[in-house]
Formats: sequence, structure tokens, C-alpha cells
Amino acid sequence: MAGMSPLFRRKPAQSPEHSENHLVTLIRKPGCHLCDDAQLVVEKVCAELGVPWEGKDITEDRGLHDQYWEQIPVVLIDGRQHTFWRVNEERLRRALTDQYK
Repeated sequence: MAGMSPLFRRKPAQSPEHSENHLVTLIRKPGCHLCDDAQLVVEKVCAELGVPWEGKDITEDRGLHDQYWEQIPVVLIDGRQHTFWRVNEERLRRALTDQYK
């Protein structure tokens, strides 16, 4: 099997504030250049911090479509909305390292 999803490489966190306690979700749609830009930032920050992330296609989930259609791409951290449209790399990094301490 080529390349495992980051979700399967999770290790137990050593402390409550450890970044691996988080899950980043990118809600996007095919053919969206802002979504592609957002994914690059999410991939980079999550790889640096060892945080798992997942992508969800808004065209395959009616609930996500109804909730986020006008905001995509949308980034959630642990199921809570972090940002939409443009993802700021430093802000995402801070949220994953400082939040919930």
C-alpha cells in the first residue's frame, strides 16, 4: 500500500496540549483554486506539527454543502470552524500549538 493516511500514523499524545490531540478538517470542492491553496497550507502545517488532517468534499455531503457552501474552503479544528476562504499559515500553526492549553 503506497503512503498511509496521516490518520493511521497517529501516536498517543504524551500530554493534553500535545498537537496530536487535534484533527484538522478541510472542507473543499473539486476545481476550487482557493481550496487547492488552503490544502497546501494545511498539509504543510500539519506535517510540521505531526497533526492528522482529513479532506471532505462538499459536493458529496449535503449537510456540509448546506452549512458551508458560501464559505469554502473551510478549515475545522476538532470539528470547530477555524477559518474560511483563505488559510493563514501562522494563525493555523498557533491554533494547533497554543489552543486548548
